[in-house]
Amino acid sequence: MAIGVEGLSGMPAVLQPRDVAEAWRWKRTLGASAAFVSGGTLLRTQWENGLAPMPRSLIDLRGLPGFSGIDASDDRISIGALVTLSDCRRSPALALRAPALTEAVRVIGAPSIRNLGTIGGNVVSGIGDVWPALLVHDAELEWFGDRGGINEPAEAWVRRFGTASEPRVLTAIRLPSSSNSGGGPFFEAYRKVCRREGFAPSLVTVALRGRLDEAGRWTTCRIAAGGGTANPKRLAAAEALWNGKTSEELNFQSLYQSVEEEYEAASDPFADAGYRRKTAAGLVAAALWEASGQG
Repeated sequence: MAIGVEGLSGMPAVLQPRDVAEAWRWKRTLGASAAFVSGGTLLRTQWENGLAPMPRSLIDLRGLPGFSGIDASDDRISIGALVTLSDCRRSPALALRAPALTEAVRVIGAPSIRNLGTIGGNVVSGIGDVWPALLVHDAELEWFGDRGGINEPAEAWVRRFGTASEPRVLTAIRLPSSSNSGGGPFFEAYRKVCRREGFAPSLVTVALRGRLDEAGRWTTCRIAAGGGTANPKRLAAAEALWNGKTSEELNFQSLYQSVEEEYEAASDPFADAGYRRKTAAGLVAAALWEASGQG
């Protein structure tokens, strides 16, 4: 079903698919002249700032059944792509098992933005603030595409973000559950620096996750960074300096230097790349200092 009249007051036609398959078929047919929309917070910002053209058609995903819940089982948490950021923040399952993600959504925008914006929209932007938290959890993305349901590691998708691919509809984000057998609870941290206090876009975002095993050594260590226009990515060299060490063996200077070298930052009118790299390095080093019991 379509509502609205294309060209009326310059507004796009709004298409309301009955299911995800119909949404995908419309996108495949209309191509670049149509855009998926749910909360629409990012799209509206892009249009208002002239960063993206307004499409001729919007494919409204809000009414699609089955993509607005958070389901937790022993081996995973599945977050529907249409779950709002506010609902992610209020989820007891995420607070318990993915506190870095809970913190990430807590500091995105104003409450009005979180009430409308969805986690799926933040993910498909390719640079959303939730990305570092997803990467440290080895998240997987569930899509509907030309072969039906498709599962893909989030890290693989974001690495090639921006390259041409077939139309897909993001349906869910999955966080595999990690067993705490053979070690203590996981340490998680999420840090964000903005241009100013309040609801400003991020300059740098980082997330960390690891745990101490029975011998007191850090294992399953993950560090990821993003923010601004930076491509979110795991920082493998910095992870290697953390993994397998006791807290006493951590070399914070080496970790700082590794993050500063590995984090891929870009300059813009608000902050240059050097400032962003130093900020990311400082955030990671400070979080690990805290995790080691020295903060």
